[in-house]
Amino acid sequence: MGLNLPQLRRRAATDATGAGAATAVAPGAESQWRLIGRRFRRHRMAMFSLVIVCLLALVGVFAEFVAPTTTGEYSAEHTHAPPQALHFVDTSDGLDLGLYVYGYESVRDQETLAREYTVDESHKVPIGFFVEGTPYEMWGVFPMDTHLIGPTDPDERMYLLGADRNGRDMLSRIVYGTRVSLSIGLVGVAMSFVLGIVLGGISGYFGGRVDTGIQRVIEFTMSIPTIPLWMGLSAAVPREWGPLMTYFAITVILSLIGWTDLARVVRGRFLSLREEDFVTAARLDGCSRPRIIRRHMLPSFTSHIVASLTLAVPMMILAESALSFLGLGLQPPVVSWGVLMQEAQNIHSIAGAPWTLLPGVAVTVAVLVLNFVGDGIRDSADPYQ
Repeated sequence: MGLNLPQLRRRAATDATGAGAATAVAPGAESQWRLIGRRFRRHRMAMFSLVIVCLLALVGVFAEFVAPTTTGEYSAEHTHAPPQALHFVDTSDGLDLGLYVYGYESVRDQETLAREYTVDESHKVPIGFFVEGTPYEMWGVFPMDTHLIGPTDPDERMYLLGADRNGRDMLSRIVYGTRVSLSIGLVGVAMSFVLGIVLGGISGYFGGRVDTGIQRVIEFTMSIPTIPLWMGLSAAVPREWGPLMTYFAITVILSLIGWTDLARVVRGRFLSLREEDFVTAARLDGCSRPRIIRRHMLPSFTSHIVASLTLAVPMMILAESALSFLGLGLQPPVVSWGVLMQEAQNIHSIAGAPWTLLPGVAVTVAVLVLNFVGDGIRDSADPYQ
């Protein structure tokens, strides 16, 4: 029995509505990012590492508030002072709950002229939260003098992680170094991301002479030994530049070296995707080349790019630390983990003040947790898992 045109239209609308309802309630109809997030939350080590990364980021953002004092505050009487143990309960005179540390007694050795410290249990320094301390400018804008933790008496001093050769608090300097080292890693990776995506995408999509030229540049860059290349580029930075210009120059240097691996990965993906049916359909539909790359090709392997970027941040942090440790990167008064590790370049510091190696522990922790997060993202984004 034949159907007229209005009947055909009603049947088509009914079929479309039923199909839409079936699709809406179909089990497993979740977005790719929702599935990746669900698998990532099952990765316990990655989740724990993500918490540590978030804490490090908060410490870097609010470094002035978190640090017990500023980076320039020093005491000539506490050079290479050892770390102080933080106590929670005082039983010397009844039961007294509260944070405190014991003070120092220091004498100078007449033969070596080195200071020798002993714990003075008769001198108790109370510790509190949100205490008044050394004035500072939050983010260089807002004048404040409140610190997250510190002595309740502004005239007292606290060295939970010891002091350096100038009597400056190591904990405060490590906290300030967190901001510089992590931001260099993130900014450097962001710049490498732009170079790698743009040049790798152009190389893989267009092919031919363009591909050959870009690949020769990548191979030439990768053939140069990394450390001599760093040394040469860092030596070209004028010494009269200020801390901000030097910071920017080091970030650019790391980005110019770190984009090649991502560019090769993006090129390989573009070579395999440009012949796919959905790319051909978009091209026949009249889409421009930038739109095909941005809306159709890049989203198909975004998860892989995110995982690659996460794993690239630790390499940037290690590179900055190595350059600053060798005296080729950031220099005082800028405070980074690499600059702080310069204190451990002599045998006296290692033998007499091993706590000057603690910035290296901070680098190790940051690199490990970022690698664990990157591994978790990579495993969660793997469609074959």
